[in-house]
Amino acid sequence: MSFGKNIWMAVGLTAALAISACSPSTPDDPDLKIMHRGNSAEPLSLDPHLASGTWENNIIGDMFIGLFTENAAGQPIPGMAKTWTTSEDGLTWEFELIDATWSDGVPVKASDFVFGLRRILNPETQAQYASLVYPIKNALAVNSGEMPGSDLGVTALGEKKLRIELEYPAPYLTGLLTHYTTYAVPEHVVKEFGNKWIQPENIQVNGPYKLDVWRTNDFVRVVRNPLFYDNENVCLDEIYFYAITDNNTAERQVREGRLDANNDFPGRKMDFLNEELPGYVRVHPYLGTTYFSFNTTKPPFDNTKVRVALSMALDRDHITKSVIKSGYIPAYSFVPPGIGNYPDGAISSWASLSFDERKAKAKELLIEAGYGPENPLQFEYTHRSTGDNPAAAPSVQSDWNSIAPWVNVTIAQIETQILYADLRSGDFSVSDGGWVADFNDASNFLYLMETKAGAMNYSKYSNPEYDALMDAANREMDMVKRANMMMQAEQMMLDEAPIVPMWYLVNRALVNPKVTGWVDNIVALHRSRYLCFVE
Repeated sequence: MSFGKNIWMAVGLTAALAISACSPSTPDDPDLKIMHRGNSAEPLSLDPHLASGTWENNIIGDMFIGLFTENAAGQPIPGMAKTWTTSEDGLTWEFELIDATWSDGVPVKASDFVFGLRRILNPETQAQYASLVYPIKNALAVNSGEMPGSDLGVTALGEKKLRIELEYPAPYLTGLLTHYTTYAVPEHVVKEFGNKWIQPENIQVNGPYKLDVWRTNDFVRVVRNPLFYDNENVCLDEIYFYAITDNNTAERQVREGRLDANNDFPGRKMDFLNEELPGYVRVHPYLGTTYFSFNTTKPPFDNTKVRVALSMALDRDHITKSVIKSGYIPAYSFVPPGIGNYPDGAISSWASLSFDERKAKAKELLIEAGYGPENPLQFEYTHRSTGDNPAAAPSVQSDWNSIAPWVNVTIAQIETQILYADLRSGDFSVSDGGWVADFNDASNFLYLMETKAGAMNYSKYSNPEYDALMDAANREMDMVKRANMMMQAEQMMLDEAPIVPMWYLVNRALVNPKVTGWVDNIVALHRSRYLCFVE
């Protein structure tokens, strides 16, 4: 999913009072256990079919449970699914649902899943993330308006029995079914309130927490749902999520005890924070990649030589080790190391060259593409306003401008949500961005470069051979052959350079040692239902 952060705006008096009470309980409610979490960005939506960011997932995953969900370690476990069977060809899955209700007491039914999946794929919903569920039979045709929703391969076989038919075998399906795009939504509520169903006064959920207050650019508060099927094992009564995009502000609030946890901190302060806040610093591997996208639909980035040259000319090692200093790993492929079902990844063909050799070759390629003193290369690089991105941007600009005197690159900082909107609409030249795995499989990265990925394919890269390889990989039951096909596709894409992989992410968090149940994991999901406080 898109990985970014939004602008921090001054909180109002109410939020200030709330955040100052960051402790397991408040004076007014001494028996309540309340957690205050920094959450990077302001949600654009908490509707599972309209969200697209990690910061939204953090809240949505506290309110809704899919057929599968995550345990404290971020691994898929059964959620609404009680039992399931899979056909021999891997194309048909049938699920028996547990007895569960929405927060208004109405039973969760198989038809809610059918309704939800048809809704996200309905072209009128305009779900930016609909392509994630394209493995379902006829999903692409439904989403493009070529087929009605009734033709989607999802059927209620009874109130508690659901069938999902696939276009191709998906060994990662249980992981995909933990993702909010696949969640059921309460059909009876959505039909009554339309798009306003997600507002606090209307929403009904099947997860551990229910939306209580949402003050835009301030905070989101969720409260315990007593009808949650596993409520007896939930500890916290309320959670406040704050959209604090400035890492320094969040770090200060953790040190002051105003936040119990924040999902990031300034990487350059790691040593200081380890000394200042013993036991707070959490750093671990993460399935995420920061990468730049070229807009291949317009010059000069419709030229492969230009794209390859600019990718070669970036000193990833210097940026990660000397500028950002955040523990990130220089990236020469799109798929991060350690991802499931992908033992040997692809790599940029020039990665073994020294940086000086790469810069010299980059200049040659730009000259071959027709650029020089008489035809200078000029463009704007845009970057997110949050995290480590502003720190890295001047180095990116310097690397490109130092290729030759006739290369002139300007930089512009853009608020994160606006930047991602520009990426989806194609209103950019070169821009940074990031992707964090929705499930642990290489296909979740590589599908972004498929033509059918639509708005999520920021560079608008389109190669029929790449698409055919990915389609064949999706249909391959042999996991070794499948991995080889995906590796060929990634190598092809890297050689054409519609994107520039820059660094593999690590997850950084500051967590008060009094918080229990926070398990470092590769997908960096920490559902509030598993968290508590030391007595």
